[in-house]
Amino acid sequence: MNLKDFKEKTGLEKVPVYWDNRYTKNLDQLSKPIYTVTLEENVPIKMRDGIIIYADIYRPAELEKSPALLAWSAYGKTMQAMKRGCLPGSSNYFDHSLEAGDIDFFVERGYTFVIPDPRGIGVSEGEFYGIYNPKEQEDAYDVIEWLGEKYNYCNGKVAMIGYSYFGIIQMLVAALQPPHLTCIMPLSYTDDYYQHGYYGGVANTYMTMYWELCPSNNPIPWAMKMYPEEKVKEMMIEVQKDPDIAIISYFNKIFNTWPPKYHTFYLDYLLHPEDGEFWDQRSARKMYDKVKVPTYFKCGWAPTGRWSAPVFNAMNSEELTSYKRCGVMESYGGMELPYRFMNEECLRWYDHWMKDVDTGILEEPKMKLNIIGRGYRYEEEYPLKRTEWKKLYLRTFGQMRWEPDPEGNIPPDSFTHRPPNITNDVETLVYKTDRFGKPTEFTGPIELKLYASIDASDANFIVKLWQITPGGTRMPLCRTGSLKASHKLDVEKSQFARPVHDHTKRVPVIPHEINEYTIEINPIGMVFPSGSSIELEIKAMDSFEHQSKAWQGKMGHLGPIPTANTVSYKIYRDKDHQSHLLLPMIPHTPNDQWLQPIVDDNSFSDSGKGSTH
Repeated sequence: MNLKDFKEKTGLEKVPVYWDNRYTKNLDQLSKPIYTVTLEENVPIKMRDGIIIYADIYRPAELEKSPALLAWSAYGKTMQAMKRGCLPGSSNYFDHSLEAGDIDFFVERGYTFVIPDPRGIGVSEGEFYGIYNPKEQEDAYDVIEWLGEKYNYCNGKVAMIGYSYFGIIQMLVAALQPPHLTCIMPLSYTDDYYQHGYYGGVANTYMTMYWELCPSNNPIPWAMKMYPEEKVKEMMIEVQKDPDIAIISYFNKIFNTWPPKYHTFYLDYLLHPEDGEFWDQRSARKMYDKVKVPTYFKCGWAPTGRWSAPVFNAMNSEELTSYKRCGVMESYGGMELPYRFMNEECLRWYDHWMKDVDTGILEEPKMKLNIIGRGYRYEEEYPLKRTEWKKLYLRTFGQMRWEPDPEGNIPPDSFTHRPPNITNDVETLVYKTDRFGKPTEFTGPIELKLYASIDASDANFIVKLWQITPGGTRMPLCRTGSLKASHKLDVEKSQFARPVHDHTKRVPVIPHEINEYTIEINPIGMVFPSGSSIELEIKAMDSFEHQSKAWQGKMGHLGPIPTANTVSYKIYRDKDHQSHLLLPMIPHTPNDQWLQPIVDDNSFSDSGKGSTH
């Protein structure tokens, strides 16, 4: 099939790089862009407790009934429909909350697209209790059932759609089992919301962004629902005894406002530094057994955040028994918002479940991975059975080698963390491999085994991986791996290359004692070209050179919250302390696992997002 025939047959303007000619069928039956978009603005919907929220509903004008797609987040409904083109992250106007999806694309193809303002957001009534709170989950359930039973233009089938916030909420709502929910497709996902904010137990300012992204008209911390007022006051006093928190004036404003109305979600975040009930209420891994609808998880190989590991955890979960599939669909090239990269795959998924079109999507192997530097392929399991696990040992002179040091009793490497109230310098240890002599693929989970001592009772380990290209450019590979030293490894729950820690309590470290720390690093899927190398960076806090010329807004970009005390680290890497990076090398892949192109010319390439060759 050539490109012209493909466009005429499908009504699509591009050929997705993630489609395979062996598994796509009935493309002529895909929904076509033949309908006119009409908007019903500020449609009132009553929740079970009488609160009224308001939704903007975009529907195909020519249809009496159509399936509905619910896009749910606290980011505000109106701005999701702004017309200004797709913006990359480099744009000053880039807004990470434009994540509902491509409204016109789906409505023109016969879907109703529904975007509410949740309670306490925008024009809706009620109190906003922070993202993913249990009341929000119930409200989404109520909207689904309102659409399925009371909205005249819905045919009774409802699905959920969207990226990031719009994706994470879907599993939480599905676990409540609304009868009219047909399927979901989280375009990004996390299974453990504690780890999402406290990766490895290390507090992070990443969560501060929700204050400016969520246009709340009546914010209340969820802690005020969970505990009596006096207890909340006590918790606010207690958390300020943490020297890492007490030193930051941005946080002081949050704690010294009563009633707590300022930055309420981040207040909740800081009040719950260990895992527990607050985080369980927002963590899909606690609800897998309750999800009964078909689910398509999507993520990218994330150089920051913890996005891909949760998808693989869900795919491996024995408790999540409903039909499930996943795609790791993007590379590290960034993204544009409004998000459109997955439009065609979403259409294929929704057409199957909502319109009974056999698109062949269920015939594909359940995992589809974009191997950076090679292209898209299918896999049946994770980690891959054919993985050859390789250890890169930390060595003297900042080297990493495939063999451990043959000698013991070698002095350790060391660095000293000094907090940012006394210096901008960030000390770091860097270890680097030799250049690869041939293209080498690593696909799967990564962990760092580190033998180290500190001269304090607690400290943070921050780990980053970089690819050094054949030309010498330093490219981010996995910029996120962290662990709070006092959070101990849970040996029983841990799996090979996939450590699990007990984040419910802190066990003080004995100063100067050498301990083994196992640190999870984001999974990767990449072919490293000949002449490239890997660099490992170990430090106690993130560097923030990019903020040096800006005096405002530094806090949201700080990342891991640094320890407020000076701490000395020693890293041991000799025969008796074999610190190493565990990597999943893939020796070969059968040719039939690689995707085969839909069209027979090269005009369908998708802006460098990937290749089917």
